[in-house]
Amino acid sequence: MKIDELINDRKKLEEAYRFFINKKLLFKRDANLTSAHIAKSNSNLEFVDFLIKNNKFLDWAVIGLYYSVYHASLALLSKNGFASKNHNATLCFIMRHFSQISKEDVELINKLAVTKEYISFYSGLKEERSKASYSTSLFFNKKIVEELREKSIKLINKIKLIVEQ
Repeated sequence: MKIDELINDRKKLEEAYRFFINKKLLFKRDANLTSAHIAKSNSNLEFVDFLIKNNKFLDWAVIGLYYSVYHASLALLSKNGFASKNHNATLCFIMRHFSQISKEDVELINKLAVTKEYISFYSGLKEERSKASYSTSLFFNKKIVEELREKSIKLINKIKLIVEQ
């Protein structure tokens, strides 16, 4: 899914939205899980802070940031009676329904998701390499993770304000 195309072309956004609805990747849900998603977002941020403070497992800190932002995003859907089974479907819903979420915010969510997928893949490879006593270096340093954390917190706080309205 090309984020720029959807942001700049309302017709393509509507087509993508209908696709996700038809495939049941976006669907109405009666249960309001907004508070639960915000709590999970906060829990993931606490986990990330712990990892950063201890300067350990910074690749997992990025994964934690992704899930923190993703759960905050799911809170937006839940507040509006929807749920999602797919990252792209969630982004599509946010772009369609929330003008307060900027292009930069959507790009951050997407960037964190791509990073999460890459790290998850790499982590599996790293484990295999470890079995073979092959050492590797980490992809993320503390500075990069802290920058992602600050951007994530800004976005999560923006989402919390929207959810509280």
